[in-house]
Amino acid sequence: MSKVMLITGASRGIGAATAQLAAERGYALCLNYHHREDAAHQVLHEAQRLGVQAIAVQADVSREDEALDLFTALDREFGRLDVLVNNAGMLERQLRLEQMDAARWNRVLGANVIGSFLCAREAIKRMSTRHGGHGGAIINLSSAAARLGAPGEYIDYAAAKGAIDSMTLGLAKEVGGEGIRVNAVRPGVIYTDIHASGGEPDRIERVKTSVPLGRGGAAREVAEAILWLASEGASYTSGALLDVSGGR
Repeated sequence: MSKVMLITGASRGIGAATAQLAAERGYALCLNYHHREDAAHQVLHEAQRLGVQAIAVQADVSREDEALDLFTALDREFGRLDVLVNNAGMLERQLRLEQMDAARWNRVLGANVIGSFLCAREAIKRMSTRHGGHGGAIINLSSAAARLGAPGEYIDYAAAKGAIDSMTLGLAKEVGGEGIRVNAVRPGVIYTDIHASGGEPDRIERVKTSVPLGRGGAAREVAEAILWLASEGASYTSGALLDVSGGR
């Protein structure tokens, strides 16, 4: 049977690009989405067109009951998991910190951190040799914002991605002896619609001069890094925070 990859937030952007590349490389796919059913099914149909087994499952992975339902669907369809890509996340409109309220922080931390924790927990229960599994790989989506701080824009998002970095490092050490590699990819400014969510759809055009390569990145360029970390080519790589940020 093909290796099975679960991608959260797979309906658009980096998640959709990862699904496309994974399908091209023969992975069976469990594609999670939250709101965008139409977009998720476009990704699903393209994967199926490429001849791989694939399902799309709606779930808000920041909610424990829905995350558990997602893994129940995975178990029912595939009976195994080899790769988890913790891609689901979000940001809110650009604000300075003193303009933010606690509800916003709870939403941002829930979507970006709690969801990744819940999915990592359930993946470990299925992958770990301690639990009768055969090992696997977890790739968390962080951000260059974790080390840049996103001042005047998204300090809450940067803090959430900093938590992802810490979880990646700790978890890699915790489960490395159980056959599981854990790494993170930290994208820089990438052409996706997440910038519109922040209130500035053309943000990349404003900030790309700060990127040593002089341009924004493509979602597929991030997907290439994710697929490498999932592959046997990265068999001795764990606890890495891989920047895909054009040198920024």
